[in-house]
Amino acid sequence: MVALLSLFVIGCTSQHGPDASPGTHAGPDGNHATVAVDDTNFNVIVLQSDKPVLVDVWAEWCGPCQVLTPIVEELATDFEGRAVVAKVDVDQSPFVAQQYGIASIPAIILFKDGKMVDRVVGIHSKEDLSAMLESAL
Repeated sequence: MVALLSLFVIGCTSQHGPDASPGTHAGPDGNHATVAVDDTNFNVIVLQSDKPVLVDVWAEWCGPCQVLTPIVEELATDFEGRAVVAKVDVDQSPFVAQQYGIASIPAIILFKDGKMVDRVVGIHSKEDLSAMLESAL
């Protein structure tokens, strides 16, 4: 039980998962509110955005990441037009993971004006992540 709780609080270690196939990021109603970001479009979508960007770094094989997905999708819907909510699959985007020192996932990174302004690891409540994003507006 303690090990399971630790996994949900701390997250998954990104260096120990199998290769994941590209996934989609559907919200509870099947719509895709988040933006899929990878090594090829990270600079344009995240660093050059004129809006704050909340980036969820995740992997298909990561249980805590799957728990966080519906929360991230809700945030994408709640902040539509005011901020960008993006998802980066750590297995498909090794450059982004290395650039930002991602060792454990899920990792949430907040960018504003092309700079990282906040970062958390593990599962967090919708309220906490919403407050994090609001702080950048």
